[in-house]
Amino acid sequence: MLLITIESLSKTYTSGMMRKKKNAVSDVTLSIESGTVFGIIGVNGAGKSSILKMILGFIRPDAGGTIRIAGKKPEDPASRQYIGYLPENPYFYDHLTAEELLTFSAASSRTPLITMRENIDELLKQTGLYEVRKNKLRTYSKGMTQRAGICFALVHDPDIVILDEPMSGLDPLGRKMVIDLIGDLKKKGKTILFCSHILNDVERVCDQIAIMHQGQLKGLFKKDQIQSGIEDLFLKTIGHAHAE
Repeated sequence: MLLITIESLSKTYTSGMMRKKKNAVSDVTLSIESGTVFGIIGVNGAGKSSILKMILGFIRPDAGGTIRIAGKKPEDPASRQYIGYLPENPYFYDHLTAEELLTFSAASSRTPLITMRENIDELLKQTGLYEVRKNKLRTYSKGMTQRAGICFALVHDPDIVILDEPMSGLDPLGRKMVIDLIGDLKKKGKTILFCSHILNDVERVCDQIAIMHQGQLKGLFKKDQIQSGIEDLFLKTIGHAHAE
């Protein structure tokens, strides 16, 4: 079943006094099936985060492009009940503890109290934050804050998990934790969509990847193609892009 569909998606930004236009995303079409791990990779400025923000309804695409999440438009509030989101640089009220942060997130999503407590404890243990759950977030390192952000995205048990650079700021053990967590989510039938520039991590977890360059979709590859060597695959695709 197709859970997320994107058709002819484009986004143009204007900036400066001269109102100069920049094409962040150009005519991208993608389909993401339920229960799969889908990665979008590319260098900085490739358009990865812009695509995620349009799926989430934070920014609107240019005229003509369409997005559907379980059949609903991003601007439909009902679509958001399906989604958990981790931004690239999460920022939280640093006077809260991790436990308070997750309680707020779960309550905002109308998670039943019993389920809330179970989910919070399980996630804090999975991410290694259980022992510091009552510490203020301002005492956390960047990696710990990133782990708290992952918990924040998952505490309401969403069907779709969208992660923007989830390994950012994590040490090797933290990256392994995220990879294991993505594997657990897939086993539960969740759909995971994430952006990353760490090719080895993408190779380990993805069923399918899209390679973006300068706002354009330059390649779409399945797991057997990824395993043939993602570095060569990426460089070859980007190399073709430079040659155009």
